[in-house]
Amino acid sequence: MSNRQYAILVVDDVRLDREILRKFLQNEGHCVTCVEDGLEALEMLEAQVFDLVVLDIMMPRLYGTKVLQKIRANPRFSHIPVIIMTSIHDTESAARCIELGADDYLTKPHNKTLLRARINNCMRRIERRYLEKMILNELEEEKKRSESLLFSIMPKAIVDRLKRGPRSIVDYVAEVTVMFSDIVGYTKLSSSLPEEEVVQLLHAIFSSFDELAMKHRLEKIKTIGDSYMVVGGIPDLIDHHAEAIAEMALEMKAMLHQLETSRGDPISMRFGIHTGPVQVGIIGKHKFSYDLWGDTVNLASRMESCGIPGQIQVTEATYHLLKDRFILEKRDAAVNVKGKGVMSTYFLLGRKAPIKGTAHGATVLMYP
Repeated sequence: MSNRQYAILVVDDVRLDREILRKFLQNEGHCVTCVEDGLEALEMLEAQVFDLVVLDIMMPRLYGTKVLQKIRANPRFSHIPVIIMTSIHDTESAARCIELGADDYLTKPHNKTLLRARINNCMRRIERRYLEKMILNELEEEKKRSESLLFSIMPKAIVDRLKRGPRSIVDYVAEVTVMFSDIVGYTKLSSSLPEEEVVQLLHAIFSSFDELAMKHRLEKIKTIGDSYMVVGGIPDLIDHHAEAIAEMALEMKAMLHQLETSRGDPISMRFGIHTGPVQVGIIGKHKFSYDLWGDTVNLASRMESCGIPGQIQVTEATYHLLKDRFILEKRDAAVNVKGKGVMSTYFLLGRKAPIKGTAHGATVLMYP
């Protein structure tokens, strides 16, 4: 048993009996509070925290059996062990108290050895309860940490669905906007800089991108080396997903203008954007990840890989969703896209500034 000092409430209307119990329990190392009737006992339980109650039955104002019933009915202290200590030598009374929730039943005058054993038995139960509570708290904290980790790598809605049972989740979404971005000359850059600086640089860039994704209600899908993939339209089904992606791309490009390596080398990226349908979800049994599949993803990736450093290249599908609010310029030469053939593409240059008093935009470059 623990050497912890326990708080014990003694409830007895006979002063001599109270004092005998007080001295005995204090000599055992416990902190003892004594009251002389049931109503005072309930008030004391409301005001202080106790580990054990030693309760008489025959008392003025409120019998011990009524006190016992009220203790067991109150969620705040229903867990506290109660030992009945009474002068009633009656099997029927003992049975009645046990039925009402008493943990033990002793008769006066108390036998010190027996009382010590009964109290120690109650204390062992208290220790088990404390241990169970501690374990439950630790499990709850571990659950929160696990959920926090899951929420950092996949949307909450998907995590909730996984918790309900399905081990694979695949949904069809009719229209999303996907963006890939990639650092220009990363292989050369990473081979000419200390590894620690390269890691710190990627961390700074991608952390800023993560903040922008949250700002625009977009979902970061993954990073692969120096490539960053983000999607608009899932899991939040926003109608303006193409505009949100465009805003993020322009802000990413502007942010990169402020970065350089320790040697003063500028950081440049290619950006590729496409809008269309996708399959989205989680497949497999181990190391779950939230991902997208389909031609839309492939085409967005091609827009990045065949793009021009420092430019945001978009497909014609995305162009039609952006042209009213953004400045786009058709690429001089059509692009031969692997698996798609020759395509017309556009560069996203900036956002149209609204003309005061109208809903129309003027051709003003809002971003570098």
